[in-house]
Amino acid sequence: MKNIPEVKLGIVAVSRDCFPMELSIRRREAVVAAYKKRIGNIFECPTTVENENDMRKALSEVENAGCNALVVYLGNFGPETPETLLAKYFDGPTMFVAAAEESGDDLLDGRGDAYCGMLNASYNLKLRGIKAYIPEYPVGNAEEVADMIGEFLPVAKTIIGLNDLKIISFGPRPQDFLACNAPIQQLYNVGVEIEENSELDLFAAYNEHADDPRIPEVIRSMELELGSGNKMPGILPKLAQYELTLLDWAEAHKGSRQFVAFANKCWPSFQTQFGFVPCYVNSRLTAMGIPVSCEVDIYGALSEYIGTCISEDAVTLLDINNTVPNDMYQTEIKGKYHYSIKDTFMGFHCGNTASCKLSNYTMKYQKIMARSLEPNQEPDITRGTLEGDILPGQITFFRLQSTADAKLRAYVAEGEVLPVATRSFGSIGVFAIPEMGRFYRHVLIEKNFPHHGAVAFGHFGKPLYDLFRYLEVEDIGFNQPKEMLYRTENPFA
Repeated sequence: MKNIPEVKLGIVAVSRDCFPMELSIRRREAVVAAYKKRIGNIFECPTTVENENDMRKALSEVENAGCNALVVYLGNFGPETPETLLAKYFDGPTMFVAAAEESGDDLLDGRGDAYCGMLNASYNLKLRGIKAYIPEYPVGNAEEVADMIGEFLPVAKTIIGLNDLKIISFGPRPQDFLACNAPIQQLYNVGVEIEENSELDLFAAYNEHADDPRIPEVIRSMELELGSGNKMPGILPKLAQYELTLLDWAEAHKGSRQFVAFANKCWPSFQTQFGFVPCYVNSRLTAMGIPVSCEVDIYGALSEYIGTCISEDAVTLLDINNTVPNDMYQTEIKGKYHYSIKDTFMGFHCGNTASCKLSNYTMKYQKIMARSLEPNQEPDITRGTLEGDILPGQITFFRLQSTADAKLRAYVAEGEVLPVATRSFGSIGVFAIPEMGRFYRHVLIEKNFPHHGAVAFGHFGKPLYDLFRYLEVEDIGFNQPKEMLYRTENPFA
């Protein structure tokens, strides 16, 4: 993954001047040793912070070490002003965590009271309007704190990525796709830059790449990837030309940003003018860590990029598309898996999912578009989809979205793709999410989410929820268990 940041963590211990500094130092050293043994490298700041001068010195040390994420460690109670100013002045995400007491035989000079100090630290952070990551239970011994820092890593990586991300769009949206409406105010609020272009700009750039000498090399890469699924080799030169167009545009238009995601127009005039569908190219870029959302879905692209950083893996963007037929449920799901039919649905898109997440993938044509653009004839301009069933396994369905009045909402739901043949077309899978029926009604419908959802391959609910909390998303939906009613749910139903 070339398009996501690398996190270099630093840890700074703090100490209230009425507590022995040696206590914080010793506990910090134990946390660093545990972290290096269990997870990886971390810069141990030599200065322990008691006052604002120490804070300035510690900041200089972590900055000179190249740290872009910081752990503020309360080895004892901690000084409220200097420790919160660390978070204020540090240019990157900051975590606060505290030391648990170590022994019942050492509660005189060896007691640190960091359990109390975390309360005052959090209060001071709020007074100053400073964002910080605080674990679910932010107090522990060295090994527990090391594990908490490990849980901070994907959140920190994503925050750093968002603050250096540019979303490039080529629009406008297809007709009657207001569901992908994207008020851009919240993009700026979460640190993301946006560049909006015309589909004509993309077409001009594509034409400028005709006869690009790199095209044969890209075709060879596509042939190698597709293998026996290369059923329409004649379309590969156009797809290779388009891939180079997007990659060159990204490089030329990053500007002050390091990372890029795309939200691109893909129908209906795309096929008639470009002469293909872009789905396969979208899948290839997404596998490189450069998400390309369909249908100018800007918040879909944002969600995909978040998932890429969190999972460090390819993601996809799917329609929450259709129900599983009852006969299919009865013969292939009921009794084999602990899901009701309302827990299941099919996630689909035309052919944008990376080959590494599909089984028996094949280059095909876009069936829906061919009905209207090329009826009763051999497909030509609708070629370019990568089709196959999505691999079974754990998934997380999620989305970060701005409402029409520019307020952030999000949802997160963990589930799985079942090993059930879809018998259909596109990049598609049979999904199962516990209590999906209620979640569909009282989160997706009730809160006006669009039909596109981002999919990360694995269970990443915890870091996604933590990230959305850090971004100050107040409304985060999830698939609530049966005994937990939604606010809008009829208790008599």
